[in-house]
Amino acid sequence: MQTEKTNFDRYLERKLQNADFRARFEAADQAWDIALQLAALRQARGLTQKQVADLLGTKQQAIARLEDPMYTGHSLSMVRRYVEALGASLDVTVVPLENSDAYAGQRSAKPLLAAEGTHA
Repeated sequence: MQTEKTNFDRYLERKLQNADFRARFEAADQAWDIALQLAALRQARGLTQKQVADLLGTKQQAIARLEDPMYTGHSLSMVRRYVEALGASLDVTVVPLENSDAYAGQRSAKPLLAAEGTHA
């Protein structure tokens, strides 16, 4: 069964035609996803923002900012520190904007995880 599009759906489709809006929208979506994952991990570990801040040697406000879906200034190093301090790992994937068979063919699952001293 197909649902009818709402006025918002039609509005968003029109707005996403603008490349600048689309880029900002996608960045906000990524920030939202990161914030929700960080908060969920912390809660699953039974920790408060203050406890995570203490683990990282920072202030509770910094943790609140990382968990704020409106915050888009996540640094990879800080997110990695947060995740590792809570006993998890970070998986970053590079995705070309264009459909590239050449990229997909050259990309291995984890090219940087080869053991030291070995060559891929």
